[in-house]
Amino acid sequence: MSCLASCCVASSCGLCSSVASGISKRSARLAYCGLFGGSLILSWILREVGAPLMEKIPWISSSDTHTKEWYQIQAVLRVSMGNFLFFAIFALIMIGVKDQNDRRDSWHHGGWIAKMVIWLLLVVLMFFLPNVVISIYGTLSKFGAGLFLLVQVIILLDFTHSWNDAWVEKDEQKWYIALLAVSIGCYIIAFAFSGILFIWFNPSGHDCGLNVFFIVMSMILAFAFGIIALHPTVNGSLLPASVISLYCAYVCFTGLSSEPRDYVCNGLHNKTTAVTTSTLILGMLTTVLSVLYSALRAGSSTTFLSPPSSPKSAGKTPLLEAEELEEGKEKKKEKEKEKETEARPVSYSYTFFHLIFALASMYSAMLLSGWTNTTESSDLIDVGWTSVWVRICTEWVTAALFVWSLVAPLILPDREFF
Repeated sequence: MSCLASCCVASSCGLCSSVASGISKRSARLAYCGLFGGSLILSWILREVGAPLMEKIPWISSSDTHTKEWYQIQAVLRVSMGNFLFFAIFALIMIGVKDQNDRRDSWHHGGWIAKMVIWLLLVVLMFFLPNVVISIYGTLSKFGAGLFLLVQVIILLDFTHSWNDAWVEKDEQKWYIALLAVSIGCYIIAFAFSGILFIWFNPSGHDCGLNVFFIVMSMILAFAFGIIALHPTVNGSLLPASVISLYCAYVCFTGLSSEPRDYVCNGLHNKTTAVTTSTLILGMLTTVLSVLYSALRAGSSTTFLSPPSSPKSAGKTPLLEAEELEEGKEKKKEKEKEKETEARPVSYSYTFFHLIFALASMYSAMLLSGWTNTTESSDLIDVGWTSVWVRICTEWVTAALFVWSLVAPLILPDREFF
């Protein structure tokens, strides 16, 4: 039996080693995303079942009487803090990496067994810290989560403008028709969805002025986006305006659905269990996917700290000059050898990549802990007035940034905007 156990352990270790060594440079970003997703699952599990265990830890369970919700928040924050420190440390280590000859480039793409061990040790270490440290981290996480949401808004704006420019550059009638069709479709969905919100969150017989204000404001913003974008002096496009309008309507819905379940104006309060489960799953998937997209977007855009030596930030130059075509085969071979030995620049900023994951760790902690609010039921995820105002403010910031992206070239004509 001991021999069989040894064989099983050896085979398991060999499997982990082969998986870790099989992570190539192309899949490294996916591996980081998988590690982040694992931390979310761990936070979720400890949130659900870790409260009785944490009550037995003396330096966590002090003389004061704490509720179950408090222990759940502590479990989420401690896992999040370990995850945050892991990515923050790598963000600091990767500062200044510009080419693949840098030793730290191999640290970013390899050593996955060591990374998993370090990550696990950091998470475990967080459960030995005093409660005061975790409370401070919880406060800082609110600002970090807000910064993460702001980055997502900027990336969304960049995506909509890039999408519009890509179709306009094709300069074909079918693409112009597609632009118009998608724009009209997004606007129809946005206004129709806003009408559904009136039914869900403005039940008859109740004074729901705040909800009506939120929904009407979303519709006014959508209408204003179209007018500003189509104004002759702005030289904008309807596609970005329609996509942002649809996004604002969705954010308004997430904000209203986060209202307390006993609030009479929350039309979804009778579907507590279904909403809770779907909110958690959707929130986790959205966070993981948005972080991955943020990192990938950073690798193809000069907007987000791409290194100056990155191929994306360099100007377009011909691959071969006219004189080089006349050179002999020997000189070409020599130049090819020189190019192989030259330092290849990195394609994206490793520092920004890890920084985004660190901020996402804070955001996920706020998502799972209800923004550290202990007044709501522990069975609910991301519910409470704090979550409502975070979502609504995110919508308004998105609107302000979009309008600024349209009018900024008029206010500051001497500057270039991408």
